[in-house]
Amino acid sequence: MLGIVYFLGLILSAFGLAYLLPIGCSLATGDGLWPQFLLAAGITVAAGAALAAATFRYRRELKARDGFLLVTLGWVLLAASATLPLLLTLPGLSFTRAFFETMSGLTTTGSTVLDGLDALPPSINFWRQSLIWLGGLAVIVVAVGVTPLLGVGGMQLSKPEAPGPVKDEKLAPRITETARSLWLVYALLTLGGILALRVCGMTWFDAICHAFSAVSLGGFSTHDASIGYFHSAAVEFVLIVLMLISALNFARHFAALRRLSLKPYRHDPELKAIAVLLAASVVFIAGLLTWNGVYPTFDTSLRYAAFNVVSMATTTGWVTVGKSGFAGWPVFAPIWMLFLSGITCSTGSAGSGTKMFRTLVLARQAGRELKLLVHPSAMAPVRVGGRPVPERAADAVLAFVFLYFMTVSLLTFAMLLTGMHFGDSFRVVVASINNTAYGLPGHTVWNLHALTPPQTWICTAAMLLGRLEIFSVIVLFTRTFWRK
Repeated sequence: MLGIVYFLGLILSAFGLAYLLPIGCSLATGDGLWPQFLLAAGITVAAGAALAAATFRYRRELKARDGFLLVTLGWVLLAASATLPLLLTLPGLSFTRAFFETMSGLTTTGSTVLDGLDALPPSINFWRQSLIWLGGLAVIVVAVGVTPLLGVGGMQLSKPEAPGPVKDEKLAPRITETARSLWLVYALLTLGGILALRVCGMTWFDAICHAFSAVSLGGFSTHDASIGYFHSAAVEFVLIVLMLISALNFARHFAALRRLSLKPYRHDPELKAIAVLLAASVVFIAGLLTWNGVYPTFDTSLRYAAFNVVSMATTTGWVTVGKSGFAGWPVFAPIWMLFLSGITCSTGSAGSGTKMFRTLVLARQAGRELKLLVHPSAMAPVRVGGRPVPERAADAVLAFVFLYFMTVSLLTFAMLLTGMHFGDSFRVVVASINNTAYGLPGHTVWNLHALTPPQTWICTAAMLLGRLEIFSVIVLFTRTFWRK
């Protein structure tokens, strides 16, 4: 355990460098908050160095199962550390709400408990966006470079013994090289997004902030009205493109960039399924909005449906419907979009939920069982993308989905104990565990400032569980993990 604390100290010290981003923003905008960020950075670096120094003699080479503890405690520790600037600059903000806000950022959820985003100091808004951007990068590196070594989560199907389509996207034999490759793709996509949004009319500040959120599928905004604030079809189009790209496997992006070819995408079963599902959903919901008279023409309905469906399905959570949210939409539409947030994103992306690969495996497994009912002696291996999925991988998918639904059920019951209505309890838990933004009726769509402290902690736990794909957290509470 002390050996893990040593690495946590190193991670915390390194995290202190992240404060350079809001310090630079504060100096550039003149909001006067750079001393608070500098103080927070000093506390963070000092605390990390003290932890590392106190446990230096216990350092050792980490084992695979140490990764579970390191990743979970690391996410909690960084979220706790990141609250310092908020507590130092926002009077009256409790630690509970500050921790929710930073956990929402680092898990790329995008829900907020803060009101008046338009009036927040620029450096505070930029700190929130920086957390979501760094969290998205960490998620991708863990999903593609670390999780396969631990054997859990969305990329567990990419282990050497799994001949599934994800296996071909192994980037490098060393995690450091893999992280560097992913950082390159992530940075280039972010830079492209910033420039495109600036061309579309955003200020440099808004362009940087919203590109950070789009690439990480986070959904934080600098405005209470979210993307509806800009009233720009061009901005919406650019963000749709960024969200769709970020919802795909970043390992494939790197392979395509390295080869200067689109071939890595052609045989991607997740990409095909995502494209068909989103296209059908956008057209259907646009037709539904037109039929119900929500918007006067199909073209207008298509614009609103396209952005909001893609945003919710990719777990980003931005909206263009204003503070009233989806109150004027047929109830089918927001519930369907919440459902999509659980299955749409690819493995190896910044998105969350059960992921499209698991959905495809379950669908193939169901088809196989139906076939075996008619032909019990038939040889019917589960195939995804034309390749057989090992029984062990299929069993892991079933186990994950069981834990996913049990976690949603238990957290919903916990919400009910706090007095929240069932519909709101279920929706806010599903949104939190899928790491997509959601708000209570009567409030901004992704604002949860009406939550009580117990409800806030339940949502915070759901965000962490969803981001670390449940397995990585729940395994820490088993006897097997702690038995030598």
